[in-house]
Amino acid sequence: MCLAIPARVEQIDGDDAIVNLSGIRREISLALVENVEPGDYVIVHVGYALEKIDPAEAARTLALFAELSGQDSSGESSP
Repeated sequence: MCLAIPARVEQIDGDDAIVNLSGIRREISLALVENVEPGDYVIVHVGYALEKIDPAEAARTLALFAELSGQDSSGESSP
C-alpha cells in the first residue's frame, strides 16, 4: 500500500521545494507538477509532489491523519 501525504510548500528553488509535513521540513521534487507557489499544498509521495491540492482538503486529510495517530493537527500528542 502506498501513502501520499499533504504538505505545505515553504520555499521553492527551481524544481525543488522545502515542504512542511506536520512540523518536519523536507526537500522534495516539484518536477511532476506545475504552477506551485510557496503556501500551496501538494500531495507528496517518495519525495515527489504528485499534485497541488486545495488547502481545505489538505486540512481535512491532515486532521484525519492526526486523529488516527493520536495527535492533534499541530503534531502534539493528545491526552
